[in-house]
Amino acid sequence: MTCGLTPLTVSTLLSGLRSEPPLVQCLTNTVVTNFTANVLLALGAAPAMTDIPGEAGPFARLASGVLINLGTPHAEQRTAMLEAANAANDAGTPWVLDPVAVGSLPVRTALAAELLELRPTAIRANASEVMALAGLGAGGRGVDATDTAEDALPAAALLAQKYGSIVAVSGPTDVITDGVSTVRISNGDALLTRVTGGGCALGAVTAAFLAVADGAVADDGADIRGRLAAVAAATAVYTLAAELAARQAAGPGSFVPAFLDALANLAAEDIDAKLVAA
Repeated sequence: MTCGLTPLTVSTLLSGLRSEPPLVQCLTNTVVTNFTANVLLALGAAPAMTDIPGEAGPFARLASGVLINLGTPHAEQRTAMLEAANAANDAGTPWVLDPVAVGSLPVRTALAAELLELRPTAIRANASEVMALAGLGAGGRGVDATDTAEDALPAAALLAQKYGSIVAVSGPTDVITDGVSTVRISNGDALLTRVTGGGCALGAVTAAFLAVADGAVADDGADIRGRLAAVAAATAVYTLAAELAARQAAGPGSFVPAFLDALANLAAEDIDAKLVAA
């Protein structure tokens, strides 16, 4: 079933996030920590890169949301990730799994399987990663997808139904599903794929929006609420900001500062005028 995401729902969730900034714990890869932190700050959230054993679990109990990104899963961080996921579950903290390059690489694939059993609140990945995670594909070419988001929708629905997760599949049109309802968002720009962390930081933004998922959402006729609305809104805000930034950028180098500015300055009128969702 396809569900609509309205501009008012996105604006309401973004406003809630900015008015009460969530604390987002990021156990993420070493390549993207700075960019991810800056994205969260620009959005209005508070980042914390707390990813060592003995601290990851206690911090997950305090955080508003948690990101677990498997981009560079060294041994100590793998222990911390499992610790954080278990603690998040105990505390009722929403957490996001980003299974970077899962499928052909054995260490992260085994770790992803363990984390799946802990039932992430949301899974954010490219199409090939989603298919590999569901056991329906071998993964992409490193971090690059070789499948489309629509190709991955059956795998995404399977994961959502089995683990109770919201699954967001990135692509030119992003696909977000809870296993029953599906939202498609066709905003964004290809420059996001030409900077380090363009996809990974969206996982952190998703965790930030999940932290405000239970907040008031205006009764605007939208078909979706709660976690599905929050994950879809995170994708919408992120891709809309990329679209606005690309209009000012001469290339990847100037895109990054323009993107951070666009995240900070995105307004309800921008969302109302430019959101393409179905």
